[in-house]
Amino acid sequence: MKQTLTLLIGLLVFFSCKNDNIHNLDSEKLHKKVINKSENFGIVIHGGAGTILKKNMSDSLENAFTSKLKEAIRKGHSILENGGSSIEAITATINIMEDSPLFNSGKGAVFTHEETNELDASIMDGSNLNAGAVAGVTRIKNPINLALAVMNDSPHVLLSGKGAEIFAKERGFNLVDPSYFFTQNRYNSLIRVKQKEKDNENKVSFEDPFIKESKFGTVGSVALDKNGNLAAGTSTGGMTNKRWNRIGDSPIIGAGTYANNATCAVSSTGWGEYFIRGMVAHDISAMMEYKGISLKEAASEVIQKKLPALGGSGGVVAIDNKGNIAMEFTTAGMYRAHMNAEGELILKIYKDE
Repeated sequence: MKQTLTLLIGLLVFFSCKNDNIHNLDSEKLHKKVINKSENFGIVIHGGAGTILKKNMSDSLENAFTSKLKEAIRKGHSILENGGSSIEAITATINIMEDSPLFNSGKGAVFTHEETNELDASIMDGSNLNAGAVAGVTRIKNPINLALAVMNDSPHVLLSGKGAEIFAKERGFNLVDPSYFFTQNRYNSLIRVKQKEKDNENKVSFEDPFIKESKFGTVGSVALDKNGNLAAGTSTGGMTNKRWNRIGDSPIIGAGTYANNATCAVSSTGWGEYFIRGMVAHDISAMMEYKGISLKEAASEVIQKKLPALGGSGGVVAIDNKGNIAMEFTTAGMYRAHMNAEGELILKIYKDE
């Protein structure tokens, strides 16, 4: 009897130890998965696409763009590295570009035909498909911040014009005087476009290189954080000489901005009307989801084939849920940069880089 009891106790101890070892191994595997997941993050930005040629760029201007792009992306990367969310990272990154007169967003926004500045922005959270956007605002220093407030603090997705600014005041935003957005070079660009119209008796071809170039600009950012969440944001002053409160693709979810944890996050820049018609940002995600192709393949198909077939041009930056990136465009250049979890920084301006 004692021998039997001793044997049973021994077996219980053995299996107990074995189960503990299995549990420890499972915990170790789970921990490793968490560590691997937390090490996988990244951020991509763009500062607009267009006829950006090395021969037309002075060394000082190129250095100015390079410096500001580095500042912007390093800010977002630092947030991600320290465990911040992808939403926080892209917002802070875009703020830096909005505050710079170098880019067509915020401070550097282009002028409308009426010589005003009308700004658009949107943001999307890939974890729950929540989104917020504003269009045609004239007194918001950082439109991406107001888009974020629309997403978080309202039941709506898109607010426009004076209504968006009333909402901003109610949420405690300080409205700036419209003169804040004035920059001489953007104003000079408007005057040149208007003169071009006048010279041609208001019969301006949109294929005229100078007029066509007036449709480019915009800044944007996409990111994957340590929790595996994707986010995308886009901010712009729109098109030089735009009329009738024209709204482009930047505040349109699915056209200028899209994020979905199941696939990718995308921010667009280019001739907005065509990005709206092609629902470019969402189309890249949909091709990944339904065709099962990679981000690189989807972005290339949409930007290099489908968009030009419509008559449009421009580019996107994108990142998928594994940290793979795409920086695809059809123009002569696109201000763009990427940082991965290892802190490696890739920054390019021209097409052949």
